[in-house]
Amino acid sequence: MTTATLRKIPFFDYPALFAADEAELVEIFKDVGRRGAFIMQRDLEEFEQNCAKFVGAKYALGVGNATDGLLLCMRAAGIGPGDEVIFASHTMVATAAPIHFLGATPVAVECGADHLIDPASVAATVTPRTKAIVPTQLNGRTADMDALQAIADEYNLLIIEDAAQAFGARYKGRAAGTFGHSSAISFYPAKTLGCLGDGGLVLTNDDDTYRQMKLFRDHGRDESGDVVTWCLNSRLDNLQAAFLDYKLKSYDRAIERRRDIARVYQQELGELAEVTLPVGPDDDADRFDIFQNYEIEAERRDELKAYLGEQGIGTLIQWGGKAVHQFPKLGVSATLPFTDALFQKMLMLPLNLALSDDDVRYISQQVRTFYGK
Repeated sequence: MTTATLRKIPFFDYPALFAADEAELVEIFKDVGRRGAFIMQRDLEEFEQNCAKFVGAKYALGVGNATDGLLLCMRAAGIGPGDEVIFASHTMVATAAPIHFLGATPVAVECGADHLIDPASVAATVTPRTKAIVPTQLNGRTADMDALQAIADEYNLLIIEDAAQAFGARYKGRAAGTFGHSSAISFYPAKTLGCLGDGGLVLTNDDDTYRQMKLFRDHGRDESGDVVTWCLNSRLDNLQAAFLDYKLKSYDRAIERRRDIARVYQQELGELAEVTLPVGPDDDADRFDIFQNYEIEAERRDELKAYLGEQGIGTLIQWGGKAVHQFPKLGVSATLPFTDALFQKMLMLPLNLALSDDDVRYISQQVRTFYGK
């Protein structure tokens, strides 16, 4: 077996995230602070406009987080008591929570081999009460939107995208978050475009949906200041918007770096029979993946995770190791054998901009060593 000098590689290096742009971020903080521009100022408006342009959407609105964003999307879509909403159980509980809080029923379905929602499972689950499909564009990859749109058209359903992990990903040239009724994006610090706290965005191409969501994020107040509906306070902080707008300027390069890191993993781990890799960045002509995460399937997953930890390598199992239907207290019951099996094998290896190619080779070497290769 090949050995290497032990090093420390956290799953995500938050201090490095800040240090890479520290001088610029501090100057942005000073500028916003000196202007007293903390809530709903031009920084937010400019960021929203730039985000809409970046993905090719008509409208973008900054919100407090992607969970609130999904709630706003669903409320604007009229989802409520008596409705069923289909989602893939391989997702954060945040995808299903807004469905529950609007009084509708979350209906969990399988994911496919690429860990995204399985259209066949969706089609088999539609009932007369089904109102919408919520695909989670997971790990920086976009689901089979042609197949999902065909189902939506056949049964007169809405598509609302949980695109929290996919800002900049594309399917057949079209950006994640621009399909269907509306979508939500996350700017959590570990996201491909992350702020220094919580933050989110909603996207839509529909004029009325935009007007409704604009009301919903700001206490139901219209442009005159009149309160016209009961609603929430979920505005993207203006300082975070300024940070994000700065980062957006170099976001294309950040995505390409993530794809380069994925290529190194593909090269280094591609021959391991014990590991199933995600689809490589150059292996699917229909998709442009941004690699929010690098999620593998590994034999003896828990042992591998422990071994990598001993070698100084941080790893993560998404959602605390449970799909939504596996949290019994939520009451989202479903028989999902593929997802159940996946959750015994899936593991995320480090993939972030603090990694060097040499770091990736070290991680890969340790994976190979664990399997005796």
